[in-house]
Amino acid sequence: MKKIAFIGVGRMGKPMVRNLVKLGFQVNIYSRSIMKVYDVISNGARYCNSINDCVKECDVIITMLGFPRDVEEVYFATGGILDSAASGSYVIDMTTTSPVLSKALYDEGTKRGLHVLDAPVAGGELGAKNASLSIMVGGREEDYKECLPILRAMGNNITRMGGAGAGQDAKLACQIMVAANISGVCEAITYARSKGIDGGNLMRAVISGDAGSRQLEIECPKILDMDFTSGLKINHFVKDMMIIIDEAEKEGLNLEVLLTVAKHYKKMEDDGYAQNGIQTLIRYYREQMLS
Repeated sequence: MKKIAFIGVGRMGKPMVRNLVKLGFQVNIYSRSIMKVYDVISNGARYCNSINDCVKECDVIITMLGFPRDVEEVYFATGGILDSAASGSYVIDMTTTSPVLSKALYDEGTKRGLHVLDAPVAGGELGAKNASLSIMVGGREEDYKECLPILRAMGNNITRMGGAGAGQDAKLACQIMVAANISGVCEAITYARSKGIDGGNLMRAVISGDAGSRQLEIECPKILDMDFTSGLKINHFVKDMMIIIDEAEKEGLNLEVLLTVAKHYKKMEDDGYAQNGIQTLIRYYREQMLS
């Protein structure tokens, strides 16, 4: 299984493509703008002018897109992946999207003779660059096992969570933890500053104790440096939280912490910070203190 089509060659997708090429996979890529992917073409990826040309002769099709609407368009539109993929191909959607959409993709793909997995990731751009992503997989076990060599080219912590959509449900659970964690970091820094405690000293004091976390380790230095670029963007995080809230309502769950954090992030998105990293939440707390 050597020939791969990869669609969604953005901030996360580019390093993932590079890692696949490094391990000897032949990788076709499709992007609406060839200018945005010249760098990965120079790394050995083959550019295609259409989705059909990209996927039609490939054993495996991987997508790493931004929003559920992108998944719907790339897969279900006329001339999209479902129309173009050869029967027997393996389809791996690594977008964080709706479990309902992943199940619909699985059902329709299965009807067309495709092997469909949902495999969203955690670990951010650094994890993508280092091939150290955590990958949460939903789909049939035999399809998961068949695709493991490809998934291992992009991640080092790969777990099958269950049937179709289970990868998405696991990723959404992950995002609930991220929401509580980053909010806690911002609240702690806000409280410490109100008491005259230096944020850097606080981080060094607690990072190896019970309050230590990946969010503290990665996002706190950015917060202290007032670096609000890069990382998980607010508009993508809001998208994830809205999906979680919708899924929780179906189950009759009241996720009070998530609902609060989502409200804060939605305000920041509305205030013009949609493209900033999630560490920008500290601005919300600063503005609350000054109001």
